[in-house]
Amino acid sequence: MVHLSEEDFGTYKNEPVRKLTWYTDSGIAISVISYGAIIQSIQVPDKNGVASDVVLGFDDIEGYVTRNTPYLGATVGRCANRIGGATFQIDGQTYEVAKNIGKDHLHGGILGFDKVNWHTTVDGNKVIFSYLSKDGEEHYPGNLITNVIYEVKDDELHVNFVASSDKKTVINLTNHSYFNLAGHDAGAEGLFDHVIMMNADWITETNEGSIPTGRLLQVGGTPFDLRVPIRLGDAMKKGELLFDDNFCINRFSNKDLTFTARVTHPKSGRYLEVYTNQPGVQLYTGNFLPAPTESALVGRDGVGYRRHGAFCLETQNYPDAVNHSNFPNAVLTPGNIYDHQVVYRFGAEKSHTPNVMSV
Repeated sequence: MVHLSEEDFGTYKNEPVRKLTWYTDSGIAISVISYGAIIQSIQVPDKNGVASDVVLGFDDIEGYVTRNTPYLGATVGRCANRIGGATFQIDGQTYEVAKNIGKDHLHGGILGFDKVNWHTTVDGNKVIFSYLSKDGEEHYPGNLITNVIYEVKDDELHVNFVASSDKKTVINLTNHSYFNLAGHDAGAEGLFDHVIMMNADWITETNEGSIPTGRLLQVGGTPFDLRVPIRLGDAMKKGELLFDDNFCINRFSNKDLTFTARVTHPKSGRYLEVYTNQPGVQLYTGNFLPAPTESALVGRDGVGYRRHGAFCLETQNYPDAVNHSNFPNAVLTPGNIYDHQVVYRFGAEKSHTPNVMSV
């Protein structure tokens, strides 16, 4: 059984911010808030039944409004990830969007979907956040109606991004949760002890600005070969402690959910499995969180979040897909529906220890 509760989470621009929390019989508790359609908290018991929050976040709305530059838990759009040169063409017309990361465009621009308070509807066990992004907002064409539907089924968080537009427009939505299965306060030391496996034979090659070149690279023989379970810290050392890359998911159908990744934390027994109908997933290891020599980002319970303190698995279309004809289509046409599904499955292994590739 799953129980859903609702409460206030402060105000934003004189509008109430809603917080919705699901509680499951296994002790998992998942909270989302209407501001940014954000995943605010995920409590998961370890193998001994002790629950810890496994996502980075803040205790109050002030934290999300004033300090959430890393997009902790946020719904990101209208176009997640990067658009090279902050420009694209649709039917021969050029659109220029905000250059908010160097000369390029990132995560929807200056005021993306993570910085608005979404309308909230509760339908049984589902929470539906809705937002109308008006024609010209952040210089994107078309009135885009977007719904983010959250539902908890047993120990799974189901997320469905659904959108339609009255003009051709670029769309690529994702959730930007930062996970640490050792606990949100475990930092890089906890992160390195995770074991990761990715269902991907290829990544998208990028230039020094993390913009795709259009080429796909095979992961075999590289630090990106995560097809066999490997300790994340060992994999990161191979890649100079950096992951911020789009993995091309080995897929059977774009209509069905495909196994994407499995991450475990052997000491606690906690695991996360991800399934999606999207072609890509961005593995990011918190490289741009504050360095040890910098002031920490103060998060939940006063914890200081720092570099490599968590990982993200952002299901998505390939970055900059609108500018690469060989990438999956990123343009939504009137009359069609954008339908992005992702499932996060949580649990704790009581005794099984996964086989880990030695390095």
